[in-house]
Amino acid sequence: MDKLPEILTAQLIADYLGISRRRVYELFQTVPKHGGIPNFDIGASKRVEKKDFLAWIEARKNEKSKLVS
Repeated sequence: MDKLPEILTAQLIADYLGISRRRVYELFQTVPKHGGIPNFDIGASKRVEKKDFLAWIEARKNEKSKLVS
């Protein structure tokens, strides 16, 4: 995680999570409160701040632990 830059691309996220870039774009289109990855536009490109990505991962882990409990 330390090697990731402060601003992430869909490809970096896909590589990190081991999922397709298409799936990352699907997560970009989903509203964050419904499990989507928070992102912002730079022209036609989507980008994610590393801190938001880390928070998104933690939220997914917390959501999963609530279902197991």
